[in-house]
Amino acid sequence: MGKLIKVMMAVLAVLIAIIGVLVGFNTGRNIAHPVAYVDLIEKYAAENELDKYLVMAVIKTESSFIPDAHSGKASGLMQLTDETAQWICSRRDIDYSGIDLMDPETSIDLGCYYLKYLIDHYDGNIDTALAAYNGGMGNVAGWLDDDRYSADGETLHDIPFPETKGYVEKVNDSWAYYKETYSGT
Repeated sequence: MGKLIKVMMAVLAVLIAIIGVLVGFNTGRNIAHPVAYVDLIEKYAAENELDKYLVMAVIKTESSFIPDAHSGKASGLMQLTDETAQWICSRRDIDYSGIDLMDPETSIDLGCYYLKYLIDHYDGNIDTALAAYNGGMGNVAGWLDDDRYSADGETLHDIPFPETKGYVEKVNDSWAYYKETYSGT
């Protein structure tokens, strides 16, 4: 009886492995770097002239593609604060009272707009824009004015907040991964 159970378990393991190959050999990769809401990402990345893989990387880093993610201060796929969302809505003449940041389309729409605003504000410097997305524009302004963090007042050569520094690195790593993995599809 014990030998029969071992054989059945081995057969089951082989079947699971075969199913894994048939369903997608990269399942582990997709867990580490998920992708969802591609149509929405492509739509709002294009509207804001953003690289869709950068948007994927921001969403992955912010929420791991969990639409109802909530950090305490920010919420949704792109983890916007109420204050930031209100500011975006006022710039776009949108009634903020009807906004649901947990709605994937709303989060991606507003998040892409804000990311594009930051990239433009920092003259195309994506790392500085990402630092502001995570650490706030006020903090970035202070860092750019401090020669310990910026030699030219336009580019950060160091980020004093470990969380923000790690955030910029994670987004860049994920961005490179998404570009390499999905750019041919």
